[in-house]
Amino acid sequence: MKKIAFIALASALFTGCASVQMESQGASDKAKQFSAPSPGNSGLYLYRDSAVGRALKKDLRVDGKCIGESAPDVFFYTEVAGNKEHVISTESEFSPNTLILLFEAGKNYFVRQYIRLGVFVGGADLEVIPEAQGKEAVAKLELATQGTCNSQ
Repeated sequence: MKKIAFIALASALFTGCASVQMESQGASDKAKQFSAPSPGNSGLYLYRDSAVGRALKKDLRVDGKCIGESAPDVFFYTEVAGNKEHVISTESEFSPNTLILLFEAGKNYFVRQYIRLGVFVGGADLEVIPEAQGKEAVAKLELATQGTCNSQ
């Protein structure tokens, strides 16, 4: 019985591919220009590029507001008020995982969401990525449409 459960979990984590609604190619290309955010704001790129858990979609939120449901090889771009802390969270197996970051106005920030193995399903976590590395990763991804989360 344990082998069957493990095989089912492994299949869900490593096969299939979740999909979400995407923005136009033009909008994606514009976001990948990495322009400075609006005055007084900070830019936030949230992205997912891991090969693990391709069949899973996981919510992303900033200060409790739904940014979107992630899928493999997508990113979201949003602006937040600069010079203040913001809470970035993602759903995980048992509870949300969060990062609290101080955003400096005028700068872009990159946060990577990745899927890790869990007890029953894959969990998600977040990590801050240096700007150069974040730009390189986002350049290979496509922009997803904001505002749809599984758990509203």
